[in-house]
Amino acid sequence: MSRARVLIAAFVLWFVCAPLALAQQVTVSGDKEWSRQSAALKDVRDAEYVVRMGDVDNLGFGWPAGFDPFCGRMTESHEYPWEPAKADTPGLDRILLSSRFKPDAQRPCIGDGYSAAYDAAASKPVAFSIPTAILQGAVVKNAFLQLFIDDFQAPTACSAFQVAINGTRCIECEKILNAIDQTGPVGKLVTLPLPEEFYAALTGGGALAVSIDEATGAADGFAIDFVRLLVNRKRENACTGTITGVVVERGTDSPVAKARVFLADKTGAQADASGRFTLKGVPTGFEVVGASAPGYNDGAGTADVGPGDDNPEVTIYLEKGAKAVFDAKPLSVGDAVTLNSILFDQGKADLRPESKPELDKVVTFLQANPKAEIELSGHTSSEGDAALNRSLSYRRVKACKDYIVSRGADRGRIVAHGYGPDRPVAPNDTEANRAKNRRVEMRVAKL
Repeated sequence: MSRARVLIAAFVLWFVCAPLALAQQVTVSGDKEWSRQSAALKDVRDAEYVVRMGDVDNLGFGWPAGFDPFCGRMTESHEYPWEPAKADTPGLDRILLSSRFKPDAQRPCIGDGYSAAYDAAASKPVAFSIPTAILQGAVVKNAFLQLFIDDFQAPTACSAFQVAINGTRCIECEKILNAIDQTGPVGKLVTLPLPEEFYAALTGGGALAVSIDEATGAADGFAIDFVRLLVNRKRENACTGTITGVVVERGTDSPVAKARVFLADKTGAQADASGRFTLKGVPTGFEVVGASAPGYNDGAGTADVGPGDDNPEVTIYLEKGAKAVFDAKPLSVGDAVTLNSILFDQGKADLRPESKPELDKVVTFLQANPKAEIELSGHTSSEGDAALNRSLSYRRVKACKDYIVSRGADRGRIVAHGYGPDRPVAPNDTEANRAKNRRVEMRVAKL
């Protein structure tokens, strides 16, 4: 071969391989060996612990030059269908459809292009088995499940994704995935905060079984490039951007003044008198931005967050909600009430029997209002360590939720949060005021 041909061949090889190599060089993540089907890393830039399943290759299509999946917006659209590589981790890098999908079934919504590529064997979702050996002995302060997702379209395709961890549904995870409306088909990183109820499973020594499926049989084909578990995330090291937007009333576009705006990790802000809000320092990726206001059902909008301030504006629509009765008193959607006589022993989260009559009122309310969704929140006074108080308040409110579910309520209608001392209703200056701050609240999110 002539020298000229050698140089041309070398240039072609560089041109083909350079985009992926360059993308790896500029990544903000400590997870850099993208060709590997798995990784278990300790004390890297992203988090104290990172466990990955699947290679990082955009479903086998590769990355444009300089594109970083951990610090970018959505990918460009790609071809479909495609054949997964034999070496790919089962359930990843391929078109998936609901385990209940039937090609000839009648559906209320149209299907997407992916559904035409249905394969009875290859398209079936699987449970990802994430090894946790690296986490033995770890003290879990926070945990996140990261997915690089492609073509999730629940709002358009009338799909209902379900996420289960070791067989238990992660309702908070589901709310995020079911708010996303991807088209393209394009890929994007999404980060799902794991509630504390799953922390014990992380350090228990066994693998973490994570399943993502669709519950209705909708023709909503989807794909996942890789799955990562982040434990004790170093949020300050993430690539971040700014989200700006507005909260308005559906149907009138009137601003909803002073609405509370929040992200999945419970950080947030308050909208101003014109309904406008700004959230700074948000890690890049898909973010579901929620909003609530008295008299309105909770709403959400999705943000495609890239680095910096130049991100598309988010509009969140809130619908006027209904009224109901709780414990013989009128209650509007968006209202929060303190549940009385919810008692626990000092420093413990075991529900005392005296608490059950009040929680039975919540069961009655949910039975009488079958469309209602509620948030149960636990709160403490300010004495002691704030992080420990948040954990205790979560475990206590989770005990309340478990009791309500045991009485027949749908787990998917209840979200539990432990805020600890972060949302006082009175100054922590007297014992009487501190007692007011130690409470369990029920807020009606939808009605």
